[in-house]
Parts: sequence; C-alpha cells; structure tokens
Amino acid sequence: MSHRIEDYALIGDCETAALVARDGSIDWLCWPRFDSGACFAALLGTSENGRWLIAPLGAPLAARRKYLSDTLVLETVFDTPTGSVTLVDFMPLRDDTSNLVRIVLGKRGQVRMRTELVVRFDYGSLVPWVTRRDEETLLAICGPDMVVLRTKVPLRGEEMKTVAEFTVSTGEKIAFVLGYGRSHVDPPDRIDPFTALEETVEFWRTWSRRSPGTGRWSEAVRRSLITLKALTYRPTGGIVAAPTTSLPERPGGARNWDYRYCWLRDATFALLAMMNGDHYEEAEAWCGWLRRAVAGDPAQVQIMYGLGGERRLAEWEAPWLEGYEGSRPVRIGNAAAEQLQLDIYGEVMDALYHARLGGLAGNGLDWMLQLELMRHLETVWREPDEGIWEVRGGRQHFTYSKVMAWVAFDRSIKAAEQFGLEAPLERWRAARREIHDEVCRSAFNSDLGAFVQSYGSGALDASVLLMPLVGFLPPGDQRMQRTVDAIERKLMSDGLLLRYDTGSGVDGLAGGEGTFIACSFWLADNFLLLGRRNDARRLFERLLELGNDVGLLAEEYDPGGKRLLGNFPQALSHIALVNTAHNLYHPRRPAEQRSGHRIA
Repeated sequence: MSHRIEDYALIGDCETAALVARDGSIDWLCWPRFDSGACFAALLGTSENGRWLIAPLGAPLAARRKYLSDTLVLETVFDTPTGSVTLVDFMPLRDDTSNLVRIVLGKRGQVRMRTELVVRFDYGSLVPWVTRRDEETLLAICGPDMVVLRTKVPLRGEEMKTVAEFTVSTGEKIAFVLGYGRSHVDPPDRIDPFTALEETVEFWRTWSRRSPGTGRWSEAVRRSLITLKALTYRPTGGIVAAPTTSLPERPGGARNWDYRYCWLRDATFALLAMMNGDHYEEAEAWCGWLRRAVAGDPAQVQIMYGLGGERRLAEWEAPWLEGYEGSRPVRIGNAAAEQLQLDIYGEVMDALYHARLGGLAGNGLDWMLQLELMRHLETVWREPDEGIWEVRGGRQHFTYSKVMAWVAFDRSIKAAEQFGLEAPLERWRAARREIHDEVCRSAFNSDLGAFVQSYGSGALDASVLLMPLVGFLPPGDQRMQRTVDAIERKLMSDGLLLRYDTGSGVDGLAGGEGTFIACSFWLADNFLLLGRRNDARRLFERLLELGNDVGLLAEEYDPGGKRLLGNFPQALSHIALVNTAHNLYHPRRPAEQRSGHRIA
C-alpha cells in the first residue's frame, strides 16, 4: 500500500471502526467488533485482501478532508477538471446492526466516479460468495458472516470485485450502505442514510458539548475525547488501545503488535481524562469494565483483556498478509497477556481510589475485591516482572513496576483512611515504606545521577517520569530533577522522547522504534511540576503538530522520516494529550490529582 499511517482518518460506531484514506479508500475494517477478523485488510496486505474505494475516475486536482465539527463524520472533497464532489463517511451508532455509510454529494459541475468493493473475511484470506438479492442489494456470505451492500448505483462483478462507474452532478446525492449481519438470519434492515447522517451528527455534537473548554487547545482536546469515545466498546465500557494490529514501530521491522484489547496500564489516566472532560457516564462504564475484568483469583489478573474482559488472547501470525510496508509478522492476539506486570495493581488501586473520589464508588463488594488483590500483591511485589513495556527478554526488577506497587499500597491506605474502610493499615504502611526505601536505594544510579530502568541497570527509561506524577517523589526532589535532565540528554530525538534505548537488548527484540508520543507528554507534565511552564507549553504544542490533518495521533513518531508509526489512532497518546492540556489550562489537573503536588 502507498498510504502512510497519517493518511488515514477514523470512523466508528463505538463497537468497531474503519480507517479511511485520503483517496477515498477504506483499507481496514473489523466486523462485527474491534477485535474480529477483518472485512477490509488492505492496510496489512494488498487491495486483494479487502478494501472499498469511492473516488473520481483519474487523479483529482486536489483532495482535502475534515471532520464535521465535533463529530466523527468525515468529509473528503475532491476537485477535478469537470467539477467537485464531497464524500461523506460515517458509521451510525448501531442498534442490532453495524452499518458503514458513504454518501457522494455533487458540489459543482459533473464528476465521473468509480467504486470498487473487495470484501474479504478472516483477515483477507477468505473470499465470500456474492449474490444479488434485488436491483439495489448485494449479499456477500462466507461461513457465519454476511455483508449487505445497498445502493441505487448499478453494480457489476469484475475479477472477484464489485465495481461501478457513475456520474454525480451538482446537487445530486448518491448513497452506499454496507451492513454486517450473521449469515443464518435475514439480512439487516434497510436504513435511511440521510436520516442516519443527521442522527449521527446530532449524537456526536450533543456528546461533545459536555466537554469544558481548554482555551486555544479546546479543539484538539475535543478531538481526542471523541477518539477515545470511538475506541470505547459501548456494550461493556472497555477502551481499546487502538483499532488496528501490526502497524509497525519501524517500517519493515518485527515490532508489530495487536493493540485491539484493553490495557489496565491505561486505567487511571483514562478515567481522569473522561471525568475531567465531564464524561462521567463513560468513566463509570470504564470502571465497571475494570472491576469485572480483574474479578476472580487475584493471582490470575492479567495486564490486558478482551473487549468484554476475555482472557484468552492467544497470539498467532497471519503469513498470507505481507504486513504494512513489508513489516512482518502480522500478529493476531497478544502473548503479553500472559506476562507478569506488577504495575497493574497500582493502576487498578489508583483508578478505583479516584473513582471513589469522583462518586463512582460501585457496589459494596469492590473493597472486598481490592482487599484480595492487595493480599496477593503483598506476596509478589518483590518478584521481577516483564515491566510496563512488555519486554520479551526476561524478567527484571523494573523501577516503574516497583513504583506502581508502592502506589497500590498508598492508594489503598488513603481509601481506607478517607472512606472509613476496614483494612490492615499497619501492614500496608510497612510495605509502602519498604518499597519506597528499596526503590530509592536500588533504582538510583549514582554514576548517572538518575533513576534507571531497573535495579542495577545503567539504562534510562521514560516510564520513570511517572514517579512524580503518581506522587512517589515530589517533583522538586533533586534526584528526580537530575533524572529529568538525564532523560532529556540521552533519550531525546529531535526534541521527542524514546521510551528507552532499544539497542540495550533488554526487550529481546531486534531493531529500533520511533519516539513514543505519550512519553513526550509525560515530560511536558514534569516540566510543569518543575515550574518550567514555557518548556511544557513548547513541547505540548510541538506534540500537537504531530497529529495528522484531522488531529489523530499514532503510538509513535519517526522524526527522521517525519511520519507516524505504530498502531493508530492510539488511545494512550490521546489520553496523554487530554491530561497534559488539562494540566496546562484546566482547574482539574491530573498531575495534581494523582500526585498531590501543586503545579506552579
């Protein structure tokens, strides 16, 4: 494929999502859920693996696009020598059926258009049987899956594709509706695409109006919150890390992971982003998902889960897909779900603590579950683990993991004290002191003058920037200030942060990666806590510039190639954007909420 990651825009219905390229090609769509087998998988292969193109015949003179303000409805305008058309792409919030609607609007003159639909199931490997139901309806069926295309445009089959040419004149409106259903029941009911457009616009604008302003950054924050809402699986409240799999951290490399799952790592920052944006319904749904996901034997808590809390996320490879720009393997599932990461206990306890503070207390059984989780943490916090970055090079005593174990005890103590909950406070306080002393003793490298990635290591890691943000140390602590300085010197690439030095071999993987966008936002937050407000503002505005033309961020950025990398759009990047914007502007500042330290 010739498209760069930033060439795509997101549309979705809060249960699945599609990526639309600048040229009118939809190259990625997983039906019926974010984590299902793709219907369009050209993003990871070729057009033969599934895509849907609607565009002018021949190259247009210009193509420009935008979201309708405060919505997830995408408009792409094509100017041609004979006229101009607007392509409107959106997915109505579903009832029982997921639909993808594409409307071509004639704006000026006449434009000759072409549509080309290639439906492929099971990540581009299975060709469906296509039949005509009536003059306006085609069915594509393969095993349990069915896709229904409805349009008044005369369609024909051509080399295992469904194609048509048609002309759009000034004022004319031509609609295409692609719906998904199970093949053993009747096809999905028809929808009126124009009524659906009005309802979809109204839904998103009503939802967006709740968000408080953040000054000149309000538009970027609203776009990020809309993106997070789109990545929320509405039936359960789970937030997927990204709607894609295997978009590389370096083109042609093997650092290609499936991010269509829900990470506990993101819990507290996601919760605060939603609550501070006055989206308490979504925050409550996320907390509900979190409680259900970790329920059960505390020894079996995972770092990530499926959309409904599913635990079996077995990783396998799809060898028939060549991968984005030749990046192989293409992975489905994520073996990191089986890792031990001690930081998740801190994330869960911190999130539930802030949920109580925000009035999202859940039911009386929550504290019983938290007590069991803490009993288990008391027995395992001294063990090495795989760490926040899910390394595959063996377990170590990662600094951030120990810090978040400290957070788990700290927040549990505070919850018990502030809400009158019964707890073994003396034992927890002793564990909190022991962890703090151990981290300060074993994770600080006096030669570097900085906290390092793991005990006894000489490697820096951007995750330690979260130490003051979660309240482990005050930002004015000299060791922390020197750590920030060291990270600026050694992990910076063109003013942006790497997670860590991938050449150290700690992650057990070959090749490098781009700068990690969320880590750079964390650095801006540290600047604020240190009183370096101008530096924080400059870095924040630089990070905003990394977003594509419709304001979306991936996981990483390549300063040399001037391009986005990794899965897209990435929830953690947008969560970090929202929280840093609130730290800069809003009275409710996540850095203050989590750390207890005032921003100067």
